[in-house]
Amino acid sequence: MRWLALYARSRQVPASAAAIAVVTAALRALEGSDRADVGIAVLVLTTCVAAASVGLGGTDVVLERTAAIRWAPRRAAHVLLIGAFAGAALLAVQATGAQLAPTELVVRAAAGLAGLAALGAVLCGAHFAWTLPTGWLGFTLLAPPPGGTVGEVLHWMTFPPGTPASTATALTLLTLGTTLYAAAGPRP
Repeated sequence: MRWLALYARSRQVPASAAAIAVVTAALRALEGSDRADVGIAVLVLTTCVAAASVGLGGTDVVLERTAAIRWAPRRAAHVLLIGAFAGAALLAVQATGAQLAPTELVVRAAAGLAGLAALGAVLCGAHFAWTLPTGWLGFTLLAPPPGGTVGEVLHWMTFPPGTPASTATALTLLTLGTTLYAAAGPRP
C-alpha cells in the first residue's frame, strides 16, 4: 500500500481532492433554489474534473516511461476514478439540497469529461489536460445547439438522459481518452 500513497502524492491527489471539496462546498453554500439547472451541474463537474486532471502526469514524464512497472492499469484506473469522484461529489451535494441534474446526466457527463481530460493529457500534456473539458463546456454553454443528432453529439453534456447520441458520445470520449492515456501516457 505504500506505493499507492506515493502515487497519490506524486499525482497531487490531496490537492485535487481539496479543490473538489471546495467547489462542491461553494455550490452547496450558494444553492438556494429548488429548480434544476443543468448548466451549473456541468460547470461544477467540469471544474472538478479540471482540478483532478493536473494529476494525470508526474513531475518527470520521461522518468515514468522508463520505470519497470505496468503503467496502463494505473493510468486507466486514475481516469475512471477522476470521473467517479467528480460525479460522486456533485451527487452528494444534490442529496443534501436542490436537484440540479438527473443522476443519469451527472454520471454521463462525469464519464465523458474524464475521458476528455485524459485525451487532453495525451494531446496537450498533464498540465493542460483541463483545456479540452473546459473548452467543450464553453462551447456547450455559449453556442446554440444545432438540431438533430449533430446537436445531441455536440451538446452531449446538457441533453436529457435517454438521448442515445449524447450517451454514445460520452462513452466514446471515455473509452478513447482512457485507452489512449493508458497506452501512451501524458505528453511530455
